[in-house]
Amino acid sequence: MPEITPIATLRTCYTDKFGVPRQSGLVPGAWGIVEFESAFRRAEALRGIEAFSHLWLITQFHLVKEEPTALTVRPPRLGSNERVGVFATRSPFRPNRLTLSVVRLDQVEWEGPAAPRLFVSGVDLVDGTPVFDIKPYLRYADSVPGAVSGFADEAPSRIPVRWDVAVDLPKETRRLIEDSLSLQPQPAYHDDPARLYATEIAGWHVRWIVRDEEARVQHCEPKS
Repeated sequence: MPEITPIATLRTCYTDKFGVPRQSGLVPGAWGIVEFESAFRRAEALRGIEAFSHLWLITQFHLVKEEPTALTVRPPRLGSNERVGVFATRSPFRPNRLTLSVVRLDQVEWEGPAAPRLFVSGVDLVDGTPVFDIKPYLRYADSVPGAVSGFADEAPSRIPVRWDVAVDLPKETRRLIEDSLSLQPQPAYHDDPARLYATEIAGWHVRWIVRDEEARVQHCEPKS
């Protein structure tokens, strides 16, 4: 079997894995840039790709260093209290740590020193993620009406986001932060209204608490 190597690196608005959406498409404004390795940074490799609105990215959870010690995991959707088989989940703690994400193709950059590059959105991956392959999304084959999704049959619930601090943010960045926090990235078993969570989104350090079923931003400043 031939060894596989990355064809590209995905740069994203999430430099910290805490806060990354648990599935692609949940935060439409979550942006990414696919930057190709030199051997694949060729226009002919992308010829025709602009005809597709969405792409599949085959990537790897590269920040997961520990080897899986079991073939069962505790999904957050089940409160991390029940074990199910790893192949019945999308957990990052899996053999080979491979993952599959569907993203929107917003733009193909054809000119410039790093071209060609792909600008995408709806990502659920941390900055620096290695990309092993890219395939177009086919709506007639990749969308299955009436499919059943087990314990994850519905999108995760969201909570309101309140700003307890005044911050001058670009509109798009504020929406990105709010959409990300509304998905409750904190562990499901945490239930401490005084606990302060922190992450970095789009170059901004964000700290928040979860109280009265709201995410309340306590601090937000640009990365120095």
